[in-house]
Amino acid sequence: MAVSTHVSQVRSLYKRILVLHRFLPIDLRALGDQYVKDEFRRHKGASPEEVKSFMVEWQQYKDTMQTQVLESAAERLGSVKFGANLSEGKLTDFQGEQIGQLYELMLESTKPNRQFDIQEDSK
Repeated sequence: MAVSTHVSQVRSLYKRILVLHRFLPIDLRALGDQYVKDEFRRHKGASPEEVKSFMVEWQQYKDTMQTQVLESAAERLGSVKFGANLSEGKLTDFQGEQIGQLYELMLESTKPNRQFDIQEDSK
């Protein structure tokens, strides 16, 4: 029963993050969606210690995104900045591969011409 509860919590968090990404600019949404999908897939077989840390960090990400989306809805006229700065303490907890991923993500998200060729869905 505990496994089914855990799977339900992971799935719920994953879906909520993707819903929140709908409020991002389209190029950041595509980048964020792909990153989230890759990370959740990559951690399917993670150890219990890694899973606990993984869930805490993604829950914090979801909470941050939710707050920023609500702020953006309240401030429609102003520009909203999505994301958050990482503390030095958090950075020291990262492994070398994670620092590399973070650097690549930063490079991709700050490119003037993003690699994604995205068009709005016509509804």
